[in-house]
Amino acid sequence: MNETREVIEELRAALERNGIVLPSLGLDALFLAAASPRSLIELGRITVDTARKLAAVLPEEGGRS
Repeated sequence: MNETREVIEELRAALERNGIVLPSLGLDALFLAAASPRSLIELGRITVDTARKLAAVLPEEGGRS
């Protein structure tokens, strides 16, 4: 679970460097309640504005930005 928390913080930092905040970013609640072998990360719902910001910083299809 420590690796999952590290990945969450890496993702949070990368998003924040691009002016994007995902308020619900964290460990999936069902994962916390179950004895699942896979860690799941909750990204949550976002506004249209946040979705546009996220799309703008993702690489173009077939390449890197």
